[in-house]
Amino acid sequence: MKIFGKEIKLFNFNAEGKGVKKEPEGPKNLANFFKHFANKFTRLVTVNMFIILGNFPVFFLLLGMSGIIGDDTYINSSPMFAPIHGVITHEQTPAAAALFGIFGLQAETTLPNTWTYIIAGLSILLLFTFGYVNTGTTYILRNMVKGEPIFMWDDFWYAIKRNKRQGMILGIIDLVFSCVCVYDIIFFSANSGISAVTNFMFWASIFIALLWFWMRFYMYTIMITFDLSIFKILKNSLIFALLGFKRNFMATLGIVAMLFITYGLMLVYFPLGIIMPFILLFADCAFMASYASFPKIKEVMIDPYYKDEEPEEDPEEPIFHDLG
Repeated sequence: MKIFGKEIKLFNFNAEGKGVKKEPEGPKNLANFFKHFANKFTRLVTVNMFIILGNFPVFFLLLGMSGIIGDDTYINSSPMFAPIHGVITHEQTPAAAALFGIFGLQAETTLPNTWTYIIAGLSILLLFTFGYVNTGTTYILRNMVKGEPIFMWDDFWYAIKRNKRQGMILGIIDLVFSCVCVYDIIFFSANSGISAVTNFMFWASIFIALLWFWMRFYMYTIMITFDLSIFKILKNSLIFALLGFKRNFMATLGIVAMLFITYGLMLVYFPLGIIMPFILLFADCAFMASYASFPKIKEVMIDPYYKDEEPEEDPEEPIFHDLG
């Protein structure tokens, strides 16, 4: 209908307007990454807030490790305390007394108590929040890359409700295996000089951790886009980790660069550096992963599905397709 000579379309839910503006499409390459990043900066800050607040059990672990709620005590600050104490116990001489005055200094510290273990133990709740937070934020980030209209709060909970069971299971697998990878790297790094086997295991653990790191680019995106079992999600993610090597490698460079920038800011001006993780760091790294992964998923798993016919609209129903 026309009002004052202007065409007005009532009940047109496809029309662009405030809150439903469709982002401009373009090639998902490095040249356009910074343009996409700048256009979505404020939304990425909101996504980062979802990640921080959604994974709140981490703060219980940090509080337990901080020593704030522990019992105050004193420990010897020098490794020479024990032999000097043994000498002065059996023979008190001026020289021993002088050495004990130097190496017998004590430092204040805290010991864990019952409350420390209780507070730190609450961090186990991360097993139940980690997958859901990744599910909701990945859905938002995927839509950013696609150029779809985004409703931050509604989209976040929509993705979680739609993938309630798989989101939790995949999150538990992701968190546990990620912790195992980190532990293996630390363990074999500390024992790498013992034998050739430990040296091999150190480099093998790094390779497995990197492969898993790239698989994580795809796992949650595949889960929220397709109707596949957990096994097939992991299998396809492994295939994409190798198939999309170039994009994965570039995203990894970007994530490493972001970590170095944050660390550098901490060294130059600590208050600014320490606030970066709470403002942008996690969402920025996740956006790089989505920007690298979704175009490859679309090329391999979505585009062939519509090779012979163009879809009328972007489907919300999952596509039954597998890489093998």
